[in-house]
Amino acid sequence: MKQQQNTYSRYGMLGHFLNGCKRFFIYTIIVSFLVTVFEMLIPQVIRQTVDSVLSDEKMNAPAFVVRLFEDMGGAAYFREHLHIIAIIVMAMALMLAVLIYLRGLTASVSAERLQQNIREDLFAHIERLPFSWHQENKTGDIIQRCTSDAERVRTFISDQMISILRIMIMVVMSLSFMASMNLKLTLIAMIAVPVVVGYSLRFHSSIGKSFEKCDENEGILSTIAQENLTGVRVVRAFGREEFERERFEKQNVYYTGLWVDLMKLLSLFWSVSDFIGGIQILLILVMGSVFCVNGELTAGEFIAFLSYNGMLIWPVRQLGRVISEMSKAGVSIDRIRYIMNSAPEEDKADAVPTEETEKALRGDIVFDHVSFAYEKDQEVLSDISFTIPAGSTLGILGSTGSGKSTLMLLLNRLYDVPEGSGKITIGGVDIADMKAQDLRNNIGMVLQEPFLFSRTVGENIAIRNREMPLEEIRDAARIACVDRTITDFKNGYDTIVGERGVTLSGGQKQRTAIARMLTQKAPVMVFDDSLSAVDAETDAMIRAQLKESLGSSTVILISHRVTTLMQADKIIVLDKGRIVEEGTPKELQTAGGLYQKIYDIQLSFSEEEAS
Repeated sequence: MKQQQNTYSRYGMLGHFLNGCKRFFIYTIIVSFLVTVFEMLIPQVIRQTVDSVLSDEKMNAPAFVVRLFEDMGGAAYFREHLHIIAIIVMAMALMLAVLIYLRGLTASVSAERLQQNIREDLFAHIERLPFSWHQENKTGDIIQRCTSDAERVRTFISDQMISILRIMIMVVMSLSFMASMNLKLTLIAMIAVPVVVGYSLRFHSSIGKSFEKCDENEGILSTIAQENLTGVRVVRAFGREEFERERFEKQNVYYTGLWVDLMKLLSLFWSVSDFIGGIQILLILVMGSVFCVNGELTAGEFIAFLSYNGMLIWPVRQLGRVISEMSKAGVSIDRIRYIMNSAPEEDKADAVPTEETEKALRGDIVFDHVSFAYEKDQEVLSDISFTIPAGSTLGILGSTGSGKSTLMLLLNRLYDVPEGSGKITIGGVDIADMKAQDLRNNIGMVLQEPFLFSRTVGENIAIRNREMPLEEIRDAARIACVDRTITDFKNGYDTIVGERGVTLSGGQKQRTAIARMLTQKAPVMVFDDSLSAVDAETDAMIRAQLKESLGSSTVILISHRVTTLMQADKIIVLDKGRIVEEGTPKELQTAGGLYQKIYDIQLSFSEEEAS
């Protein structure tokens, strides 16, 4: 199966997630700019009021503002009507409040749209990743990347990135207004800027490394919790509650300790930032007072300067916090990038058309010198060759680890046969040339440990078609000998199956899974030890029902039970990844090989039970 590797860079992936919600971020940036403008104008109104209305200083403002001021009556008029200035300030404050509301609204909408995109893109991509990828990555860690890390990326883009733009606007505008009033005091105010930025960059690396360690260990903690919740019956059955609790607590204590260490680092970082900010404000107060006494600065300018300095020092201090958040966000972005850059399953460009695949799947199945290893130099299958004629039933017998289930994983292309290690054909067509979805749509599989979703029994059986009539669902359930069991439930087919089917017994789950597979009406059906949890009598009943209903389907039966394979047209016996015997059930019973030994042991055991 061809797999195309994505190569998202950090910013390339963020750009991908922003598709469909960029305009909301643009709205947020525009409104943020307007908020900053109004925040800058209000101190200017106060400055001009103090200097040019309450005092006799000449108005220092753009020409059109001076002209408008004089046309309305000048300083004398406004001195008599100070309430007009108060109304102007209130109107500007009201407009500022409206703009702040709009900024919060657009920021919230853009953030939620972004979070929606991240969740949907991650889930869609994970769904397309190979089975081998899921085997290599722990579920708890994947969930943590899709929740905590995704939330942190959303926060970074919607809050921190917008903050960076707003900070840049505020710094530039604040310095411009401050420089227009007093250049020397402005230079003094700027002393703190490179200091804060410099030490923030110094902390950036340390914070990033600490947070990465925290994030990785949160994934381990999530995995422990997920394994215990899904395997709660095993934990209880073996009395492992205390052991698992201690294991969880040990990891939790270690994880908490990592966060405490990170918080100590962040506390030092933030306290230094606040200390530098406080020193800068104190310096401006002292020097500004000196300049006022010396006549280099008016009272109105000093008041306005203090306002602008507050607008300068806050974003500069905030920039330090943003840089620290960038460290954490960078770790989360890379963890999500690992998923998004993992190669998904891709069909060949010249894959066999769907119609040809469906036709071929009604032909013979041929394993031609197939070898396979999950890990290098550890072959699970070695030079396997056999043919299953269309419409026949093949039985596969072998001990645990002999490679029985691996054969079916290869047949369904959950793993690909490596190049140069043989091939599998159906109807003369190499399955590697088929579209994976077409192949899987036409191969029904029931596993030894079937997975049932937390839905009703009926919905689990009709999972391929939610509009399936109840009668069709019941027909499949009757063949699987589970209809009577289901109808005995209080809510019948509307009975909710617990997570992973925990409310059903092992045999009930297997029979429900068989019924689900039968609704597929696939030309190839695989039963991978799927009758192991039912008693011998029910096993015989199901096999009899299946024989009558399967029609022309090709059937593959994998089992440890010899009796389950007795009606197969042919049986192959696997041992350590090789075919050691093959033939009809009757031929193998007297062949003196592994099959006969297993047959004799199981037959004598059954006779002992009967007696």
